[in-house]
Amino acid sequence: MSRFDRYVLSQLLVLFGFFSLILVAVYWVNSAVELMDLLIANGQSTSVFLEFTVLSLPGIIRHVIPFSTFAATVYVINRLSSESELTVMQATGFSPWRLARPVMLFGVIIFVMMSTLTHYLVPSSLYQFNLRQAEVSQNLTARLLTEGEFLHPTDGVTFYIRDITPEGVLKDVYLSDRRDDEQISTYTAAEAYLVNDASGAKLVMVDGLSQILVQPGGRLFTTNFSDFTYDISSLIRKPAIVRQSIRYMPTGQLLTRSYEIADELNTNRGDILEEAHSRFGQPLTSALAALVAFGTLLLGGYSRFGVWKQIVLSFVMLISLEIVRSAVLDPVRANGDLWPLIYLPAALGLCLALVLLSLSAYPPSMFKRRGAA
Repeated sequence: MSRFDRYVLSQLLVLFGFFSLILVAVYWVNSAVELMDLLIANGQSTSVFLEFTVLSLPGIIRHVIPFSTFAATVYVINRLSSESELTVMQATGFSPWRLARPVMLFGVIIFVMMSTLTHYLVPSSLYQFNLRQAEVSQNLTARLLTEGEFLHPTDGVTFYIRDITPEGVLKDVYLSDRRDDEQISTYTAAEAYLVNDASGAKLVMVDGLSQILVQPGGRLFTTNFSDFTYDISSLIRKPAIVRQSIRYMPTGQLLTRSYEIADELNTNRGDILEEAHSRFGQPLTSALAALVAFGTLLLGGYSRFGVWKQIVLSFVMLISLEIVRSAVLDPVRANGDLWPLIYLPAALGLCLALVLLSLSAYPPSMFKRRGAA
């Protein structure tokens, strides 16, 4: 690799990392606010929030990489053009194809990164995220052990704890069970303990009062007790089962067992093939975005007025490829035999890149910039 290739590639990677960091932060802030509210409302700790954040990152990174690739390429090539570095290299005999070599290497790196994400990291992180989400939703301690708040673990039930000591003693407990309209039960206790045994979770209340209102008639029965055990297993939903999903499955299975998986999950074969081939199509399109941006900005040569027309054109091309990618999804999902359409955006991107690089040596008049040296 020549010094020029190393220089351009290093600039592309540095700017790619910078733009990726910014975009990931923006995406993360938008999703983290909702996630934090949900976890804190359920009494989860900061470590659980950080764990969920880490598990959501691969999916976020997959979405931002194409835009980071495009932005880094446009920024670097625009700077090289404005500082006449590309003009100097072309004057020494570098053809557009030779100038594109570091961009091609950059595209290969992007392809490898995106392939790793789509085939391995994103499916596994999605599975773990949903698994942990199901586990957290059933966490008895997180759902009930919250001080100073009236909790409603299920419809018709209110639970309150004034204080929890370091030893795990629940102080001044209030429990109201209104699930049975004919019998409303209310329990208060000075202290209580949570106990788990083979039959489920129990709330052992000490030194308290039981009040049962029987309808019709409105008769109230009160009983003082020194200790009382209340089964709270019914207050907690049954453990959620993480259903098998095509988003979690290895790509090889989706490609070779599409008919069997469609029968097992009661879904369309088109959805399965769309998911499998999109894991190949997205990395290809992301890698080619760099080459399309480079070819567009290379049109016209040096100008003191900048390359704003080429930047706008490259942005329009990127959006067009995204529109095509979105347009082919529904037909493939409806008919799995149309899966080659998934690669249409990548094919169009490759054709655009080849045409742009071919035209860069002899740009049409519409791309010639006024004031060119």
